Amino acid sequence: MTTTTHATRATSTLGTLVRTGVVATVAASAATMIVAAVGRAAGVSLEVSGAPIPVAGFGVLTAVFSLIGVVLAALLSRFARRPRRAFVRTTVALTVLSVVPDVIADADTATKALLMLTHLVAAAIVIPAVARRLAA
Repeated sequence: MTTTTHATRATSTLGTLVRTGVVATVAASAATMIVAAVGRAAGVSLEVSGAPIPVAGFGVLTAVFSLIGVVLAALLSRFARRPRRAFVRTTVALTVLSVVPDVIADADTATKALLMLTHLVAAAIVIPAVARRLAA
């Protein structure tokens, strides 16, 4: 008697992708607010061009851009030949680009470093979580 095994591709439904993306978004938003609050408590200014950035602002902007990433993942899952690869490459490039305004911001060095750190923290949470739900 012979048995045949078929390799199946691990893909997820759109609903699973979106749920995972929303959970990762919430986690990333909370994490960036914690990083900002810890930075402020450690004496890092949260002012850019003389205007203060509220701690909640970190969470809101993280949520907005993370959800845009989830929409991007959904589109790539539908239209890309290799959705996971396309998503990771695109979001890593966008993360690199996202720190450019921090580098040129009218802020002190510690503030710039904190802003860049929040981008990297959010990316480190959202990108892998969402990428795992996409077909390789």
